Amino acid sequence: MIYTLQQALNALQLGSLYALIALGYTMVYGVLTMINFAHGDVFMVGAFVACLTARHLGLPFVPVLLIAMAATALLGASLERVAYRPLRNAPKMSSVITALGCGLVLENVTLWKYPYPQTFPPLLANRGFHFAGLFVSSVQILIVGIAAALMVGLDLLVRRSKWGLAMRAVSWDRAIVPLMGVPVDRVISVTFAIGAALGGAAGVLYGVAYPVIDPSMGVLVGWKAFISAVVGGIGNLRGAMLGGFILGGLEVMVAAFLPSTYRDFVAFTLLLVLLVVRPHGLLGRPIPQKV
Repeated sequence: MIYTLQQALNALQLGSLYALIALGYTMVYGVLTMINFAHGDVFMVGAFVACLTARHLGLPFVPVLLIAMAATALLGASLERVAYRPLRNAPKMSSVITALGCGLVLENVTLWKYPYPQTFPPLLANRGFHFAGLFVSSVQILIVGIAAALMVGLDLLVRRSKWGLAMRAVSWDRAIVPLMGVPVDRVISVTFAIGAALGGAAGVLYGVAYPVIDPSMGVLVGWKAFISAVVGGIGNLRGAMLGGFILGGLEVMVAAFLPSTYRDFVAFTLLLVLLVVRPHGLLGRPIPQKV
């Protein structure tokens, strides 16, 4: 029982990271019904920005986190403005190919500059606490706490603020909201920036938890976060959070009780089964087709 609970804590940590990244996928899909396949590499850029900032400027954790979030927010908004906005009325496949191309550009530029894995600087002292036989580290508490705060903050922003109302309006009917005075382009740019900032925060937290980063880290992690968004119901914020924790829990439990090589098999099998049984995800709903 103690071993299982210990693995549940590890699952909570990994699920928090998946959930943060999945929110970026689901936000963009909500307003544009497109999959930003470059989002996993934005997560990678956030980790590298934090690593280089901490290494060369010697800043503590909080400024490093804020700088990484600001840099990835700017990157996300720039990608939307330069790469995606000109294709907004093009066939969906054009946007998908462009997103994949943007991800490859980010990955290969980073690979050209840093061809070898980098050691993430120790931004925090990792202390351990024992509770009834369970070992809880300060890094686990920090990751889960920051991820929870960001997720609750995003949920409140979308549901309680004017910007959130505008995002939901654009998601509901992007063609009609400009007639009501909603600045659609600005709302979409802000949505990309917020989603990318959450991905950057996940990159920093990932580097703190697993202190070796490399330019290809965003590929597999990004795909798993995308699976999390689909499992929960892509376009639904709370569904993306739920999907992240489900996938993180499954991966950790599989690695704990089965050979660790089965982790990816379980992740992609979960996606396949869910698409067959419930194509719209656990909390998703069918999108009505406008005639």
